[in-house]
Amino acid sequence: MSDTEEIKEENKEAENAAEETVTEQDSAAAAAEEPVDECAKLQAEIEQQKDKYLRLSAEYDNYRKRTLKEKLELSNNAKIDIIKAMLPVIDDFERALAHMDEATEATSHREGVELIYKKFIDFLGKQGVEAIEAKGQDFNTDMHEAITKLPAPSEDMKGKVLDCVEKGYKLNDKVIRFSKVVVCE
Repeated sequence: MSDTEEIKEENKEAENAAEETVTEQDSAAAAAEEPVDECAKLQAEIEQQKDKYLRLSAEYDNYRKRTLKEKLELSNNAKIDIIKAMLPVIDDFERALAHMDEATEATSHREGVELIYKKFIDFLGKQGVEAIEAKGQDFNTDMHEAITKLPAPSEDMKGKVLDCVEKGYKLNDKVIRFSKVVVCE
């Protein structure tokens, strides 16, 4: 072989050795980057799972609160329906008491009816029911239902309730029956 051929051969070997070194360096760098990439992927997956867990936990908490609120509303609505059904009984008691004033020999009957009426009203009061005061009050559409209007007997009675035909009731500050009233104009 000639000197030039030997030099070419040596150059070729040097190039191959350099390429192998570069390839080894690239594979070493890729191997070093691979754990970093894998670690970053795992960290991202952990963050994603944490976010999913937090959202699911918040959703469950909201569901629990909503169902408790719905149960409370259902209970209150049932209570309102029962009390509304009892209101005509109160009206009958009040009519009976008003007519007993006319009877003279029924004092013991009157005392018995008054006692029952008082117990019934006390029971409803403990449940949160209260009568809406109407007579002499300013007319309020949130509490009163005007069934008729009459001319005011005096200037200061304008816009006020002259008479209450049927009592209204509230349950825990919620009107369950409006007072039926006569309003002065």
